[in-house]
Amino acid sequence: MTTSDTAVPEPTPEQAALFARVRRMMLIAGLTSALAICAVLIAVGYRLFKSEGRAPEPVGDVIATLPKGARIVSTGVAGDRLVVTLDISGVTEIRTFDAHTLKPAGKLKFANEP
Repeated sequence: MTTSDTAVPEPTPEQAALFARVRRMMLIAGLTSALAICAVLIAVGYRLFKSEGRAPEPVGDVIATLPKGARIVSTGVAGDRLVVTLDISGVTEIRTFDAHTLKPAGKLKFANEP
């Protein structure tokens, strides 16, 4: 026997049971961590591939007709929307359009109480 060889005694039954329990808990923790990492990677991959598949449609010339006597007060951009504020004979109206396709997305009218 050399000095680098060390005698390792056999574990007692209690120690062997404890080692088995620790191994089982480590296996459960490792599998849970691997499952969580896989779920995050799948979610990120799904979001990346889903957003890449949507190509913006080419937009040609668009003519938006306004009511007679309407005046554009202001324009702006909010997220993916183009916002146009109109003054129509003293009534304020906000119209929104999709910024990618320029299709109407909504209309909001303001009226005074009688």
